[in-house]
Amino acid sequence: MGLQKKYSIKLSRLVEHFELQILHKSSDYDMVEICTADLFRPGLPLAGFYEHFAAERIQILGKVESSYVERLEPDARRASFTRLFSTGIPALVICHKSEVLPECLEAAAAQNVSVFSTDRDTTDFVAACIGWLKVELAPRITRHGVLVEVYGEGLYLTGESGVGKSEAAIELIKRGHRLIADDAVEIRRTSDTVLIGTAPESIRYYMELRGLGIIDVRRLFGIGAVKQTEQIDLVIHVEEWRDDVVYDRLGIDLTYTEMLGIQVPSITMPIKPGRNLAVMIEVAAMNNRQRKMGYHAALEFTQQLDQFFAEDMD
Repeated sequence: MGLQKKYSIKLSRLVEHFELQILHKSSDYDMVEICTADLFRPGLPLAGFYEHFAAERIQILGKVESSYVERLEPDARRASFTRLFSTGIPALVICHKSEVLPECLEAAAAQNVSVFSTDRDTTDFVAACIGWLKVELAPRITRHGVLVEVYGEGLYLTGESGVGKSEAAIELIKRGHRLIADDAVEIRRTSDTVLIGTAPESIRYYMELRGLGIIDVRRLFGIGAVKQTEQIDLVIHVEEWRDDVVYDRLGIDLTYTEMLGIQVPSITMPIKPGRNLAVMIEVAAMNNRQRKMGYHAALEFTQQLDQFFAEDMD
């Protein structure tokens, strides 16, 4: 299992991803790290109020902030930007095709802070940027297993090596479902309720099948057979059938597996010769989807039995 830790990304990656126009590049541009997904609109700081100011965040200059500084005298405007840049902010992004003021660029050069611009609306850019940063900076772990998408459900298959997880995944791919990761699954917590799984880039789209070796799923089965990321909706623990274990036959009681502080529904699926694991996994995906939609077959079954015996005794 990988260790959970704080993550950061290069400022340059954000600039490339959102195709920001570079108005001024700081001398340490290639070294600046972004450590938080939160952004900040410095309306009050530009007016001189710096209490609770979040200097570690990227600063966003929207139409409101731009309109305010445009009305200031040049010297006051220069002083306002100088105070802002002197706090050590990672960068300033000017949105909404707002005018780039010379005093802003002068202060940025003097304080060695990068300034960018985008034609996107402020609200649109902020929402997109926060969403992207939350994924890039999300807490994560790497675990052994297989992640597949079956009928829109993200199924994380766990179990001992050689139990048949990859073979089941190949059968599922042949039946029209998609592979996300084989052998190692990188799991990210992107919100308080959502886990997103992907494959480490070095092994993405590859699978190991005992007796065959390494195969490239994307080239063998086509681009429609793979997917880069998927939310984890259900954990399926695959194990060899054991006669000394009593397995759940009704499925009334829900069990969960905790990952990164989030409880994910889970089931144990015993296998033995004659059981079609891929078909069982398909049924598990459909059943889990029904439960999320409010229908629980096991509960309805037991309620009908209770009603039958109650009527029989009357």
